[in-house]
Amino acid sequence: MMQKNIEKYLGYDEKQLHGLGGTFTAKEITGQPGLWLKTIKGILKKKLEIDNFLRPVLKLKDVNIIFTGAGTSAFIGDTVAGIFQKNTGRNCKAVASTQIVTHPQLYFQKQIPTLLISFARSGNSPESIKAYELANQFCERIFHFVITCNPEGKLAREAIKGNSQVFLLPPESDDQSLTMTGSFSSMLLTAILISRLAELDMLKKQVELLKIYGTKIIEEYNKSLKDAAGISFRRAVFLGSGPMEGIARESHLKLQELSDGKVICKFDSFLGFRHGPKAVIDDHTLMVYLFSTDEYACKYEVDLNKTVSLGQKGVYSIGVMERPLEEINVDLPIVLSGSTELLDKDLWLVCSVLPAQIFGFHKSVHLKLKPDSPSESGTITRVVQGVKLYSYPKEKK
Repeated sequence: MMQKNIEKYLGYDEKQLHGLGGTFTAKEITGQPGLWLKTIKGILKKKLEIDNFLRPVLKLKDVNIIFTGAGTSAFIGDTVAGIFQKNTGRNCKAVASTQIVTHPQLYFQKQIPTLLISFARSGNSPESIKAYELANQFCERIFHFVITCNPEGKLAREAIKGNSQVFLLPPESDDQSLTMTGSFSSMLLTAILISRLAELDMLKKQVELLKIYGTKIIEEYNKSLKDAAGISFRRAVFLGSGPMEGIARESHLKLQELSDGKVICKFDSFLGFRHGPKAVIDDHTLMVYLFSTDEYACKYEVDLNKTVSLGQKGVYSIGVMERPLEEINVDLPIVLSGSTELLDKDLWLVCSVLPAQIFGFHKSVHLKLKPDSPSESGTITRVVQGVKLYSYPKEKK
């Protein structure tokens, strides 16, 4: 009698994951490649509706585009703002909703038309709703584009009013784990694709290649990342340039969350790291280099890696790259391109976060934490709690 193949996620079957308290996290990480295909299919289905909303807004030459969200959702804006500006020719900036709530007067200008693009997994974070309300309070001409994973969230329900457009991601994107994985990558992909609506048919093939890259990370590098997670280290540094710095920021949070702060993490740009922060490297530091696919930027990144390798280089190093970089020195090179066909530079951002998610999962297990809820004290929750909101004073006449 043939034994039935047991499906595994990051090397564990369902029974093992249940015992580890990591069922949601493992499934949500490994489900991302398929989720990306569903995401572009959803955008293609809503293409006309999205275009009808965005086209008149983007025709306003003085429009101010602000990307917002809290925590991981804010890091999507950090990653995509420059790309959106490049693709649309409009001024874009990322401002976390946690900044907008306390200092709205620094970011909204009354007479300048503003498009607020909000990212939200649950849409129930108090800052997300407040940022939406403050934008309406401050701006004479305000437009909202909400990208969210939860149709029942407060933000999704509120944003159906007025000059607003809501894009709902597939149900699988609404991560049940504490840490955001599929929600982050699918919302990031959505933002990139809506900045290139006219290219969607071409980009569909690229998203299929993106799925191949993501699957390769999961299937070919899971074991190496699990082994690396077993190494003893107390600090971790993630480096990325330009938009990849946003990925470095998200990566550092994933490992810090999943290790319940037992690993203190830092992020920086490759060039910025030279200016003082490099002092953090010691014998207990993990180094993660997120290399750009831009050849010009990559020259600076390779130089930094060489410099670190000549001095205190940490206990272990990981390099994430599309093609082999002969000159670098890392213990674990994660190389994704297996052919002459290369991934679109914008889409490279989407899959480059996977190694940190997988690594964080295995580190959580190694530390005997529960990846689905790694915060032993309950300090960190899936939806932030304890934020008291206040009314912003009305402008005096």
